[in-house]
Amino acid sequence: MFLLTYFYEGSEAAGFLNSNKNGIIPASVVFLKLNVPAPSNMLNIIDVFDDLELDKINEAIVSCSEFIDLDKVKILSPIPYPRRNVICLGKNYLDHVKEVKNLKNVSADIPSKPIYFSKIAYPAIGQDDFVDMHQGIVKELDYEAELAVIIGKKGKNICKEEAEDYIFGYTICNDISARDLQQEHVQWHKGKSFDTFCPLGPVIAHKSTIAFPPKLEIKSFINGEIRQNSNTKQLIFDIPTIISDLSGGITLYPGDIILTGTPAGVGAGFNPPKYLNPGDKMECFIEGIGTLVNTVK
Repeated sequence: MFLLTYFYEGSEAAGFLNSNKNGIIPASVVFLKLNVPAPSNMLNIIDVFDDLELDKINEAIVSCSEFIDLDKVKILSPIPYPRRNVICLGKNYLDHVKEVKNLKNVSADIPSKPIYFSKIAYPAIGQDDFVDMHQGIVKELDYEAELAVIIGKKGKNICKEEAEDYIFGYTICNDISARDLQQEHVQWHKGKSFDTFCPLGPVIAHKSTIAFPPKLEIKSFINGEIRQNSNTKQLIFDIPTIISDLSGGITLYPGDIILTGTPAGVGAGFNPPKYLNPGDKMECFIEGIGTLVNTVK
């Protein structure tokens, strides 16, 4: 099951991909078949989804013969306006820890506990949207392909064994970063939170489509050149650990987005660095979800 947010005939809506993945079945149509009030957006779907039977939702999707041609819509971020800041994991792949050791204010030590920071994404941009270079402010623009976890229900002090129960699904994020500002400010919030610095999408893969914990190929390409090439099984802190640790004393809510870190191959990791320039095409691929495509403007 794959969900997405899209713009069609003058309005924004959420929906489900059909079985051939070439069309969209509006969520309003699916929920009408379930005799449930139609949700107005993706966050509303996530809010009520855990109270519904997955088999019945799938049956309703399959029973819909009519769909909107995927080529006729503009795919938006699955969650264009997250309710809260996106939570991010720093230094969560061993090879990435090693490659950024030469950056100022970045330790080369392997973390003993997850490193968290937040990222403003209001809005998060979507498929084929432009990333603003912010010329005159940013000089060292970088990319980071990451698996994003979408929380599905409210929880606090969650044990590892129950972590999957609190997940709604997964999507792709390109954690765009201003490396120069990230180093100058000593912490990462400012350099990660510029407008357009959080591309998400193109779809949310419901957790029922991906084995847990996810062991998925993750790659990035810049102008067709492969830069990152790893697997989410290489996470230093896996998803059960992240959810259990993060929720200790902090309530997680439906629609919360957690970025799980990026593997080696970012621009800052090359010698000399391979930072982004206007016109560069970025493609972030994660197995079982798809490819998120954006261009630097």
